[in-house]
Amino acid sequence: MKHIQTLLLIEAVAKAGSIRKAAEDMHITSSALNRRIQGFEEEFGAPIFERLPRGVRLNPAGELLIQHIRSQVADLERVRSQVADLSGLRRGHVRIACSQALQPYFMPAQIAAYRAEHPGVSFSVHVRDRDEAEEDLRAFKSDLALVFEPAHLGDFDVLLSVEQSVYAVMARDHPLAGKQKLRLRDCLGYPHVVPPQRIGIRYLLDLAVARMSQKMEPIAEADSFEFMRHYVQHERAIGFQFPIGLNLENDDRLVFRALAKTDVAHGNLTLMQMKGRSLSVASARFANQLASTLNSLSNKQDLSDPQT
Repeated sequence: MKHIQTLLLIEAVAKAGSIRKAAEDMHITSSALNRRIQGFEEEFGAPIFERLPRGVRLNPAGELLIQHIRSQVADLERVRSQVADLSGLRRGHVRIACSQALQPYFMPAQIAAYRAEHPGVSFSVHVRDRDEAEEDLRAFKSDLALVFEPAHLGDFDVLLSVEQSVYAVMARDHPLAGKQKLRLRDCLGYPHVVPPQRIGIRYLLDLAVARMSQKMEPIAEADSFEFMRHYVQHERAIGFQFPIGLNLENDDRLVFRALAKTDVAHGNLTLMQMKGRSLSVASARFANQLASTLNSLSNKQDLSDPQT
C-alpha cells in the first residue's frame, strides 16, 4: 500500500498549497515529503506541481493526476467494502452530500435505520447546496448526493427523483393560518423570509414570481431553514420549505400549508452518484434504502396532498 500513501501525500500537498503545511498535517518532515514528491515526479515522468514563492499548486498534469488519485482511493474503498461483505462483517463507510432540509428528520432516521441492520458501517454527512453537492461527487468527496434541483444532471447517474411541494411556514397566530388553501400571492402580501438563490427552493420561488406582477421583497434572507422556522415565530412572517424538512404532524408552534403546483412548481429531490462510478456495497445498499423510502413518501404525499 506504499503507493497509496504517496498518492494521499500528493493530495494533502494539493489541498494545503504548501509542502511545509502538508508535512505538518501528515506528521512527517517537510524535507521527507519533498523527497517523496520529487521521487514520484521522476517516476511519473513529469512535474505535477508548480513551485511558487509561497507554496505550490497543481499544474495541468497534476490536475489530471489528482482526479486519478481520488478515483483510485474510492475504488479501493469499494473493494474493501466488498471483501468485508464477503466475510460477513458488513463494514464500510458511506459519504453523502445532502440538502440541509434533510438534516433535522429524514437523514438521521435513515442512517439510524441502516445502522440497526449494519452496525459496522459509518457515515460522513455533508450539508451542501446543489452546486456544492455536485462538486463533492466530481471530487470523490461524497459517494452519493441527495439534493433539490441539481443543475447538471448530464454529469451524473440519477438513481431516483421525486417531487416535493413547496410549503408555506408560519406561526399559529398568523392571519393566514386559518386558510386551508394558500396562493403564493397571499404569502407575498405579508413579510417573508427566503433562502439565497443557490438554494433549490429559492430557485423555484424566483421562477414563480417571474410570472407574477407581484414582487418578492423579503425582510430577511438566510441560508438556514432552522433560522427561518424560528424567525416566523417572532414576527408575522412567512417562510418556505419542503415538507421533508418539517415535522408536519407533531409541531404545535407552526402551521404548514402546501402551495398549489400551479403557483409554484414542485421541487425535484434527486438521489445521484458520479456517472459510471461503482459504489461500495455499503453505499449501494444505503442508496437502495433511500430510494425505497423516498418512493413511499412520494406515494403518501400524492394521496394526501389536495393541492397537487
